[in-house]
Amino acid sequence: MSERIRLGRLSDRHAVKIRLRGAGLNTVCEEARCPNMSECFRERTATFLILGDACTRRCAFCAIGSAARPVQPLDPEEPARLARAAAALGMRHVVITSVTRDDLPDGGASHFAAAIEAVRREAPGSRVEVLVPDFGGNPAAEAVLFAARPDVFNHNVETVPRLYPIVRPGACLERSLGLIERAARAGLHCKSGLMVGLGESDAEVLDVLGELARRGCRVVTIGQYLRPRRACLPVARRVEPSSYDAFRRTGSALSLHVIAGPRVRSSYHARAVFESAGRVEDRLQTDLQSRPSE
Repeated sequence: MSERIRLGRLSDRHAVKIRLRGAGLNTVCEEARCPNMSECFRERTATFLILGDACTRRCAFCAIGSAARPVQPLDPEEPARLARAAAALGMRHVVITSVTRDDLPDGGASHFAAAIEAVRREAPGSRVEVLVPDFGGNPAAEAVLFAARPDVFNHNVETVPRLYPIVRPGACLERSLGLIERAARAGLHCKSGLMVGLGESDAEVLDVLGELARRGCRVVTIGQYLRPRRACLPVARRVEPSSYDAFRRTGSALSLHVIAGPRVRSSYHARAVFESAGRVEDRLQTDLQSRPSE
């Protein structure tokens, strides 16, 4: 068991960075230039980025570097280092994501599974949330990850179908929805996320929420797209507060727990989101049980 680090309030942000640097670990917080990074680091939370720092796809919204065929071999010690860092930082809800690795036979699914197992070994009281790529629709890769039983299975659909050719070239909405549906059928707690402000309409977002609900998704995060680099897509619109209200209301009607707001990101306050979703589901079950039978 790793020794837990005691961090002073004023030094938390720097201590997290030092610990991660010392372990040779990447975070999506830094690589994607997340606007919430300082807040999360102060709270001793981070989203670990595995499988290297170069992606085989080039999504138009993302600041992470890309390469047609990454030269980085998989680091077999990365899962253990990640788990030790999470335990040392006292993380109670560990979020693990990755670049897309279409060059690997299983897309990195076995590496995800190894990281989940390592966290449970080093930090047995922690939950594990994974934010995964689509694995190219490979059912064998999906089965490896499903068998690892993460506490939260997150796969972001990111945007509406009309914008996929521009925003997510190389991806397919139906492939992503199918992955979420199969994860839900495997009994996993499924989560997804969208960005708004890329040129979609509110009606298109509501349609995607309906489709996610039909596929078994239980939690959806929706946040304002912010351009991380000049090479990325420009912001098409600033979404109004009334739109976020509509997203939440529609989600509630669909029995989806929707977290929506300008600063919302898929892993932002992930632990609180998971726990609040559980409370919402408990209330829904209570309401259903209290209704008189017809």
